[in-house]
Amino acid sequence: MEQFTDKISRQRVVVEHVTPKVNGGRFPIKRVIGESVVVEADIYADGHEKLGARLLWRHSTDIRWEESPMSLLGNDLWQGSFTVSQVGKYEYTVEAWLDPFASWRADLEKRILAGQDLAIEIEIGVKLVRQTLRRLTGDDLQYIKHFIDLMKSGEIASRVETALDEHLQLLMTRYPDRENSTSYHQVLSVSVDRPQARFSSWYEIFPRSTSLEPGRHGTFSDVINRLPYIAELGFDVLYLPPIHPIGKSFRKGRNNALVASSEDPGSPWGIGSEEGGHKEINSELGTLPDFHQLVREAKEYGIEIALDIALQCSPDHPWVKEHRSWFKERPDGRIQYAENPPKKYQDIYPLNFESDDCVALWEEIKSVFLYWVEQGVTIFRVDNPHTKPFRFWEWLIAEVKRDHPEILFLAEAFTRPKTMHRLAKIGFTQSYTYFTWRNDKWELELYFNEIAEGSGREYFIPNFWPNTPDILHESLQTGGRSAFITRLVLAATSSGNFGIYGPAYELCYNTPKEKSSEEYLDSEKYEIAHHNLDDPISIRHIISKVNKARRENVALQTNWNIRFHKIDNPFMLFYSRQTADKSNTILVAVNLDPHNTQIGWVDLRIADLGLSWNESYQVHDLLTDLKYIWQGERNYIELHPFNIPAHIFKLTRKTGDGGAESFE
Repeated sequence: MEQFTDKISRQRVVVEHVTPKVNGGRFPIKRVIGESVVVEADIYADGHEKLGARLLWRHSTDIRWEESPMSLLGNDLWQGSFTVSQVGKYEYTVEAWLDPFASWRADLEKRILAGQDLAIEIEIGVKLVRQTLRRLTGDDLQYIKHFIDLMKSGEIASRVETALDEHLQLLMTRYPDRENSTSYHQVLSVSVDRPQARFSSWYEIFPRSTSLEPGRHGTFSDVINRLPYIAELGFDVLYLPPIHPIGKSFRKGRNNALVASSEDPGSPWGIGSEEGGHKEINSELGTLPDFHQLVREAKEYGIEIALDIALQCSPDHPWVKEHRSWFKERPDGRIQYAENPPKKYQDIYPLNFESDDCVALWEEIKSVFLYWVEQGVTIFRVDNPHTKPFRFWEWLIAEVKRDHPEILFLAEAFTRPKTMHRLAKIGFTQSYTYFTWRNDKWELELYFNEIAEGSGREYFIPNFWPNTPDILHESLQTGGRSAFITRLVLAATSSGNFGIYGPAYELCYNTPKEKSSEEYLDSEKYEIAHHNLDDPISIRHIISKVNKARRENVALQTNWNIRFHKIDNPFMLFYSRQTADKSNTILVAVNLDPHNTQIGWVDLRIADLGLSWNESYQVHDLLTDLKYIWQGERNYIELHPFNIPAHIFKLTRKTGDGGAESFE
């Protein structure tokens, strides 16, 4: 218990249950520039006096606190908000106090209604107002003095009128007596990133497969030549698997064969050879100046380069010879290779983060990230971070972002939910998710709502991927072109961040290595591929339209505003996305059956969309450019899997008193 003091005896206000906060305030919540932080708190006191409360916040580089008033919502729950405007860390807390003037004013109004004598009460009010003088300067001081003069003289009716003046109330609220205020016992924090943390469209390619000549190893120059195509698709992040030298010892062959031929290029995740390790470039891709050129050219198209960092080594990595203590040794003296029994990865040595020399290891890994930041990389996709210590990532990300707060980190952690969420709490900007394995209507609704409204919404920023080089889900294997379109629309319209592994996705590659496998046959992880980007099966034009819809509609650029609407067909999904001011509304309808036409009647929650029950409105399909006039709550949907099995409607309300075609 606190030691008794005169000040503590006067602190009668209680401030508790301040939200949002993560793990009791141990970790920051997350926002991007321009977003608001809505703070709520339970604030109350003994007795019946009125209270005042303010939200205090500041950027971590500022000394002075900014303030804004909090409002009583009811049942002792107060709310306030502030907007973040720069990257880095913000702090916020809550302060509350008794408001004698507001209490007096409320009692005065009751006494007026009761017809009581008010002369003494006005004198009490004058005393309360006079106590404010020491806290005012300038024009406000003169205004208060003027009010005091009016309250002290004249007829009682005019004095009462002055006491109830709204401007006087505003001044008294602006300059409260906070000497005996109560501050919340914690200062909470917000981690603020640039807008790309919340909204980005990723495209993954293997640079070695970008050559126009079949069989030739692709280079950074070939990737540069591919940039117009990627920009046409509408992506703003180009993600590259590891670009480092690839080891030869125990190199894997085609389709993950244990023995590689002399022609096999090996897996990019088998990092390190005599050419170098994590700070070097595979010479077959080009040189460091070539990489710089790629970064510059990509930027001209509005595309950022995301680089895969995999903290593992091939047996040929320089670290193996120079820092053997960074790896685990077997009883027979050999270094332990990676295993996920019964699978064995003889071409990969995992790092030992608990070695006696772990401090040097951590520092060296930090230098790897900083090196690529210096080369122009602004986003890192981190391979399997859940197999490395949480404390390491919390330290490393904080170290990198201290001088480079613009850097974003994507966690590739297909793991247990609590582990996945812990990585988000300790600093990873975005995370891969379970979206790939959510395919039925009920589980999609459940998962999308969990992302939007669950306990992780304050810190977990998802990135939805319908496929990766490691994951060819059964729905894509059996659903054909229709399934690829469906999963694309679902990922792109339900999450602010999404990505595809291409050109495998737009060309609808769906042949698994074997039955019941999620591995691709002839996977690019182990060989150089050649892609016919002009194949008629390509859905590239649909991808372009989907990304255009995302760019042009703010409602699709976050995860917090999804609302499901009832549709009377278990194979159809219908949801809306809408901005808070209802100025931008998107309706999405999807046929989840890749083989059959599905029809249904959707019951729109008209009031939630800001429409009246009998109002007609236009829905413009951004995929087909067709426009329809709908009215009321119940409307008909028909989707054919062999055409385009989805609608992305932009809702437009009628303007003025014009005819059916008079829309905004």
